[in-house]
Amino acid sequence: MQHIEYILQQAVAEAFMALFEVVILPSDIKFSPTRKEFEGSHTLTCFQFAKQTGKAPDKVGTEIGTFLKQNCSCVSEFNVVKGFLNITISDTYIIKYTCNNFRKNTFDYPTNGQKVMVEYSSPNTNKPLHLGHLRNNFLGFAVANVLKANGYEVIKANLINDRGIHICKSMIAYQKYGNNETPDTTGLKGDKLVGKYYVEFDKQSKVIKSELLEKGCTEEEAEKLNPLMLAAQNMLVDWENGDDQVIALWKKMNGWVYQGFENTYTSIGVSFDTYYYESNTYLLGKEIVEEGLKNGVFYQKDDNSVWIDLTEEGLDHKLVLRSDGTSVYITQDMGTADLKYKDFGIQKSIYVVGNEQDYHFNVLFHILTKLKRPYASGLHHLSYGMVDLPMGKMKSREGTVVDADDLVNEMKAEAEKQTTELGKIDSFSASEAQQLYHTIGLGALKYFLLKVDPKKRMLFNPTESIDFHGNTGPFIQYTHARICAIARKSNELNITYDHNFDSLVLQQCEKNIITHILLLEKTLKQAGDDYSPALIANYVYDLAKLYNSFYGEVSIFQDPDSLKVAFRSMISVYTGHVIKYCLALIGIDAPERM
Repeated sequence: MQHIEYILQQAVAEAFMALFEVVILPSDIKFSPTRKEFEGSHTLTCFQFAKQTGKAPDKVGTEIGTFLKQNCSCVSEFNVVKGFLNITISDTYIIKYTCNNFRKNTFDYPTNGQKVMVEYSSPNTNKPLHLGHLRNNFLGFAVANVLKANGYEVIKANLINDRGIHICKSMIAYQKYGNNETPDTTGLKGDKLVGKYYVEFDKQSKVIKSELLEKGCTEEEAEKLNPLMLAAQNMLVDWENGDDQVIALWKKMNGWVYQGFENTYTSIGVSFDTYYYESNTYLLGKEIVEEGLKNGVFYQKDDNSVWIDLTEEGLDHKLVLRSDGTSVYITQDMGTADLKYKDFGIQKSIYVVGNEQDYHFNVLFHILTKLKRPYASGLHHLSYGMVDLPMGKMKSREGTVVDADDLVNEMKAEAEKQTTELGKIDSFSASEAQQLYHTIGLGALKYFLLKVDPKKRMLFNPTESIDFHGNTGPFIQYTHARICAIARKSNELNITYDHNFDSLVLQQCEKNIITHILLLEKTLKQAGDDYSPALIANYVYDLAKLYNSFYGEVSIFQDPDSLKVAFRSMISVYTGHVIKYCLALIGIDAPERM
């Protein structure tokens, strides 16, 4: 069955030719959802056609609307409001659409033959994942799902930052204060144990710095003479020189962290197809610098450092290789970008990284464009805003972050409290109940972090997120569970859907649900184009609201007309399929009972 917007585009294009002898490509005809205060589902803005037709926008809308009503069977009514043509879809079309899609029960869309890599998470191995990482992980995983639904072959990648001075700080602190502790002897997850020593390093450094200041050192002297910092710097040199003991400690502590990360990833329901490690990629890019020097993209200063001039692009001069020949982050990222393309032949590469790195990626993409990399035009920085808390900004080195595992457990506990108060899980076993609490708590957390446009900074409110009413994950999950209960009752009553429903006159609440479902494909495409799972999150929330309005306005099983009972049951089950599909896109499970 052809999609409604495609049908309307073709019909409006025909109307322009028949009425005004104006050629307009169907693909250039765009519709928006009709505003709630007006009747209709699809709105065509007519102002841009006034010059081409020589008529006022209202007149254009009226004539096109009349043509559609007479010549397009899926249009039953129209109205024109100040140059906006609002189109009402016929009951016949809505009924056929519902029946066809219910029976098809699939949301598969054709592949587009393109590969895209979505890189997200990118943790440091000196600390456990925290609230900020959760927004990153949920966003990256959801974007990957949305792009896959839009026909891309998606590779989910995780670039792990497993080397550098920050890693050495944890290692030095462990050497000095660790007493050979292990995750097994302490009962701590490996990432938390290592993170404990990152915090300890900062704590002890401050004590030493304070002592040096009391002895008369300046701030700068206290920083330079701090023996802990000097030890960390020396350890980094030893690591880069391949010192056996340092490498052994590094592998041991990183091994603890990786196991901790995997436990968290499993708990929060995200996964990856491939991993890159900074320890394997930090030397990449030096050959690219040589290439850029030869073709004039880079220039070398008298001290042998290598730079690029990006002033014409509105940026500045950027260092790409130090005077001692060592690489900087941008050098590594150039090499890693080449490696990704070599490994997978991707046409697009999405970097899910916070907006504090906007400048870095702007520079990187300009460099790769100047180097004429074949993949350069497909690079995109999905820049997202930070997550704030009521108590202020998080700081890893001071141990003031909201730990991801702790937050998930707190959300689960809150879900248990609220679900128990509702008193609707008496039939659940203990293990089923625990799984439900986890599903609701995690759904609340994911939805709250994903419903906001990625570019916006946000304030996380745990209590608000777990509410079973309002714009929350649990509200949508509860709607799905309600629909599943209706589906079970329909089965018990042996309700079938192989009827001819063409004679039905639909209630407005029934039309509202299906006309909203008609927008799914367009919303999904827009979410893919904008890399914004928030569009899916808010779409499915609106659908859940419409269904609850329908549920409150009409009787599903008590109506004396068996045809209405069957159709309303079918609308319910179909809506449940769509809700489950949309929640899955943003990484949220849809319980069948709550």
